[in-house]
Amino acid sequence: MGRLKGRALPSRLTAVPSRLRPAAPSNEKERLRQRDKSKPYSKWKKTARWQKLRLAILKRDSWTCQKTGVSLVGKYPAPTSPVADHIIPHRGDPDLFWDPANLQAVSKKYHDTTKQSLEARGLA
Repeated sequence: MGRLKGRALPSRLTAVPSRLRPAAPSNEKERLRQRDKSKPYSKWKKTARWQKLRLAILKRDSWTCQKTGVSLVGKYPAPTSPVADHIIPHRGDPDLFWDPANLQAVSKKYHDTTKQSLEARGLA
């Protein structure tokens, strides 16, 4: 029996990861990577086509938040930095995503608080 010393099987009583909710990302880079995997359409915002459309919307709306009236003069991550926001959430629909009539200029503060709250409650 002395020969088995040090050759024990690994314990099967290790922690099991939850299947209910994925593990929280440890940093912003990992969070973005997870989002890109779960929502392939998030890559659309990294294209030159989106950057041109976003700039056109900001110019059309005179760099003014269409919900609060604040001037969009800040640089990310300032609360007054500009965001091109989808009026009707696109949820992967390319027609809604690329439609200029479905876009508005809003401040980052409005987008990250009020708009996200409305979307989470299904009101936007």
